[in-house]
Amino acid sequence: MLKEFKEFAMKGNLVDIAVGFVMGAAFKEVVTSFTGGIVSPIIGLIFESDFKSLRMKLKEGTLNDTGEMVGEVYLEYGTFLTNVIDFLIVAFVMFLVVKGVNKLKKKEEEAPAAPAGPTAEELLAEIRDALKK
Repeated sequence: MLKEFKEFAMKGNLVDIAVGFVMGAAFKEVVTSFTGGIVSPIIGLIFESDFKSLRMKLKEGTLNDTGEMVGEVYLEYGTFLTNVIDFLIVAFVMFLVVKGVNKLKKKEEEAPAAPAGPTAEELLAEIRDALKK
């Protein structure tokens, strides 16, 4: 059973998936920092506010004994929009990667085939001509 598991785990596709998963996780961090550090501030300039702090109050809170507001409920659509932008960036880059890989595969398939040998008819004609001699 251990031998079968080792063969399964070492198959090329599974290793490729694992490498892709790790690279994808690292890439997501890059995209998140890009969105949070560059895209969000630019959009914040447009809306004249911090993009991540965009939210709508759904429920008023009450003051407790220490003077703090408790029980407020917010719809944080700025965080959601930031995550949607992250997703779109990752999806677009993955699209470009898949498109590039498919283009490379297509070039491999278009490689010239080995020259074909004589056809069966040509061979039979040669045998017939040799027998006539």
